[in-house]
Amino acid sequence: MCGIVGAIAERNITAILVEGLKRLEYRGYDSAGVAVFTNEGTLERRRRVGKVAELEQALAEQPLVGRLGIAHTRWATHGAPSERNAHPHFSGEQLAVVHNGIIENYEALREQLKGLGYVFTSDTDTEVIVHLLHHKLKTVTDLADALKAAVPELHGAYGLAVISASQPDRLLAARSGSPLVIGLGLGENFLASDQLALRQVTDRFIYLEEGDIAEIRRDSVAIWDEQGHPVQREQVQYHEGAEAADKGEYRHFMLKEIHEQPKVVQRTLEGRLGSDHVLVNAFGPRAAELFAKVRNVQIVACGTSYHAGMVARYWLEGLAGIPCQIEVASEFRYRKVVVQPDTLFVTISQSGETADTLAALRNAKELGYLTSLAICNVGTSSLVRESDLTLLTQAGPEIGVASTKAFTTQLVGLMLLTLSLGQVRGTLQAGVEAGLVDELRRLPTRLGEALAMDKVVEKVAELFAEKNHTLFLGRGAQYPVAMEGSLKLKEISYIHAEAYPAGELKHGPLALVDSDMPVVTVAPNNELVEKLKSNLQEVRARGGELIVFADRDAGIDNGEGTHVVNMPHIDDALAPILYTIPLQLLSYYVAVLKGTDVDQPRNLAKSVTVE
Repeated sequence: MCGIVGAIAERNITAILVEGLKRLEYRGYDSAGVAVFTNEGTLERRRRVGKVAELEQALAEQPLVGRLGIAHTRWATHGAPSERNAHPHFSGEQLAVVHNGIIENYEALREQLKGLGYVFTSDTDTEVIVHLLHHKLKTVTDLADALKAAVPELHGAYGLAVISASQPDRLLAARSGSPLVIGLGLGENFLASDQLALRQVTDRFIYLEEGDIAEIRRDSVAIWDEQGHPVQREQVQYHEGAEAADKGEYRHFMLKEIHEQPKVVQRTLEGRLGSDHVLVNAFGPRAAELFAKVRNVQIVACGTSYHAGMVARYWLEGLAGIPCQIEVASEFRYRKVVVQPDTLFVTISQSGETADTLAALRNAKELGYLTSLAICNVGTSSLVRESDLTLLTQAGPEIGVASTKAFTTQLVGLMLLTLSLGQVRGTLQAGVEAGLVDELRRLPTRLGEALAMDKVVEKVAELFAEKNHTLFLGRGAQYPVAMEGSLKLKEISYIHAEAYPAGELKHGPLALVDSDMPVVTVAPNNELVEKLKSNLQEVRARGGELIVFADRDAGIDNGEGTHVVNMPHIDDALAPILYTIPLQLLSYYVAVLKGTDVDQPRNLAKSVTVE
C-alpha cells in the first residue's frame, strides 16, 4: 500500500521526507518520489523505480533543498511501475500531488480534462487529480478552496497531499477512505499516511477523519469537515513505543498482536472499499481485466495461511459461485497437477518467504495458470515480487511465532478477493456486496467487542490446567477456524489438539471423548446451529466437557459440563474472523498457565524458509 509524507518548516525538509518513506517501506511499494519547493523558488521532483535507496541516491547526485515538500512510495494500481507513473504528479510547473487510494471515475475525468487541453504524461488515476486542481485554480485562487471544489468530483478512495509553487506557505491534505495524520512540531508541521513515518520529528499528532480537508502551515493547522465546516480535531501525544519490538503494556508479543487486530483489520480495509463495493484495482492495475477471465481458483499455502485459504473456499464457492481448490503447498509442489482452464493461482503467506509456498508458485508458472495472486504481509518479499497480482495485508510486523493478526488480515484480504471476483464476473446475488462492505466497515468494532471478553476467556482457560488432549469442532466455514484454534493450542501450550467437522464426530473421534478430553466448539447462529447442538449432546452423553463460543442468540446455555461464552452477533459470512479471536485468547491463557514460552515455542520458527 502506498505511503505519503509531507513537511513544511524553516529548515531543509528533504531528509525528513526520505526518512519518512524509509519508515513506511514495510507497507510494500514499487517506486518512490519526492517534490520540493526549492529555496530557488521552483517546484522540482525526483522519482525512481525500486527502493527508497534508489531515490536517496538520486537526491545525493541532484540535491533538492527546500522548506516545503511531499513524498510518496507507490504500489501500482493504474499503470505499470515506471518513473513516469511514480508520484508526485505535476500539472505544469506550479502544482504537485501525491495520492493513496483509487479514483474510480478517473477515465471520465481524464477525457473531460483532455477536452480542456490538459496533456497526460502517465497512466495513473492520480494525474487527473492534479490537473483537476489546476483547472479549479483558474476560477478559485486559494488552494484550499480549489481542493474543496475538486474533491466532490473524485469518486473512490483517496488520501491526498498537495503543494503549489504559487502558494508555498501551505501544505494541503484531504482524506476519504485512506488514512492521513498531521504531525505537530515547533514552527514546523508534517503530514503522513502513518504516524510511524513522523516519529523521528514529533510525538504529537492529529488524525484526520473521513471527509476532512486540512491546510497545514508552518505555525498553524486548519481543518474542515465533509460539510465544509471548520472543526477542531483532538491532538494525541504518542507515548508507547512505535517499534514492533516493544511489547508495551503486554506480557507477551502474542497478546499484544491479538489486541492489535481491530487496528490492523481497519488498516487492511482502508483505501480498498467504495461506498457499496470493493475497489478491484486494489489487487493491481490489471486485476479487473484478469478477474473477468477467472473460472476457477487454486489456493496454496501452509499452516495458518492454509486455514485462511480453507475459509476462503467456502466464501468463493458460496458467495461468488467460483469453484475453488485448496492444498497444502508442500503436497502441491510434489504431485502431478491437472490445471483447469482460466484458473487463478492464489498463494497466502505472512512472510512471503515460505519455502514450500514459493516453490509451489514457481511450479505453477510452468503449469499454465491464468495468473498468480499473492496475499502477503511483507511487500518486499519474494512471493510478492514473483506474483502477477498482490494484496498486502497491512498487519505490520508480527513477532510472536504463533500467527494471530496475520491470520485475520489474510481472511479480510480473501473476503475482498471473493467480492472482487464476484463483482467483476457478475455472480454475486443482489445486495450481497453492499451488505458485506457495510459489515466489513463495522468489523473492527466487532473484533473489539470480542477482545473485551478477555477476562472471561482467561477464566475458561483454567479448565485446561491439568488437561493434555483437546478436540475442536466446527461446521461449515467454522471448521477451518476450529483447525486454526487447534493449531494455536498445540503450538504454544504443547497440548495435543485435533480439529474435526462436528458432523464427523460420530465417525470415530467420539471414541476419544471422556471427562479428560475437553471439547471446544464455535457456534455462530446460522443454518447449521441445530445440527451442531445435536453433536454437542453426543459429547455430553459421553461425559465430555464442552467449551462453546456461541452467538448470544444461538440458544446454547450453560449447564453441567457445558461452559458457554456468548459472542457478539455478526453476519455469518464474517463469523470466521470474529470467532478466531476467543480461540487465540484461549490458547494464549492456557499456555501462560502451562508456563511455556508463548512467543518462541519450542521447535518452531516464525518463517519456514527451508523445506
